[in-house]
Amino acid sequence: MASNSFGNILRMTTWGESHGKMIGVVIDGCPAGLPLDETEINLVLTRRAPGMSPYTSPRKERDCAEVVSGVFEGKTTGAPISILIQNKDTDSSKYEPIKGVLRPGHANFTYLEKYGIFDYRGGGRASARETACRVAAGVVAQKLLAVWQIETVAYIKQIGSVEISQRAEPFPTLKSRLNASPVFCPDSEGSRKMTQLLEEAMAQGDSLGGVVEFHVQGLPVGLGDPIYEKLEANLAKALLSIPASKGFEIGEGFESAAMKGSMHNDIFISAEGKIQTETNYAGGMLGGISTGMPLIGRVAFKPTSSIKKVQATVSLEGQTSSFELPEGSRHDPCVAIRAVVVVEAMVNFALADALLMNRCVKL
Repeated sequence: MASNSFGNILRMTTWGESHGKMIGVVIDGCPAGLPLDETEINLVLTRRAPGMSPYTSPRKERDCAEVVSGVFEGKTTGAPISILIQNKDTDSSKYEPIKGVLRPGHANFTYLEKYGIFDYRGGGRASARETACRVAAGVVAQKLLAVWQIETVAYIKQIGSVEISQRAEPFPTLKSRLNASPVFCPDSEGSRKMTQLLEEAMAQGDSLGGVVEFHVQGLPVGLGDPIYEKLEANLAKALLSIPASKGFEIGEGFESAAMKGSMHNDIFISAEGKIQTETNYAGGMLGGISTGMPLIGRVAFKPTSSIKKVQATVSLEGQTSSFELPEGSRHDPCVAIRAVVVVEAMVNFALADALLMNRCVKL
């Protein structure tokens, strides 16, 4: 199985399966001298961990990361950084009764057709469990971006039919509000409506999709390279590689199709001693290169495929069958909730890689 790596200069390779002994990530290309502590990684991993909210999977994984290489006396050495995360709360027995049928919405059909083998225990390599590795790598990228005062925040913008308006407020305020919400939504009324909708879906044995929005401030002008290394193209690749992601947009995104050019064009102005744009419909991007304006985008996630309703399917031999989750199965009613920190991580990693690439552009 190829293609387990992402990035150019800063590059991560993740490994491991949902119900294996452990998962992990190797990060190559990180400059030496960057302060890095396991405590910082584990603090961020807590935000992604299951069992932290009634609206996430009850699986109890503490996600305790162990840095085993690339760090000496609290600083990166320039060598590959290896991070291990143990899998402790696994119960593969729940998957034995359903291993012979194709699970609607899951990857076992395509994996079996392509590779001839599939680890059915929790989804194996296709499981969102892999994203813990990305979050750990994202902490390294976040530390790099902080050197240039670049900061990212992501939050739930929509769950099901409930959507909040775009936030335009200081990052500390925004972060405190979303961290106070069980679904990482900074709008208290929106959060209440979302949890109500989730309760209804859960009572029906169903699930909901959602949209995660991200904002980045402090980006310099010039990140991203035409033609095939455009910054939004690499962000799209990073974010659409997250399990269950189904859509990506920058700025006004698909809404721009309904706008006129006279409205969508961001007018250039001179303010605070520099050239910038009066509006930001482009979301901080022109020609695949950052404009210095805030980077704004969104990722859509499908409803969780694992639901408690009985669904029609076929067996691995093609015989008509039905699929029902075994009693005691543990799944998220909305995967977008725990994807918030994963989106932050992947945005940070793509930006940190672009920043390092940009240092090679000119003297």
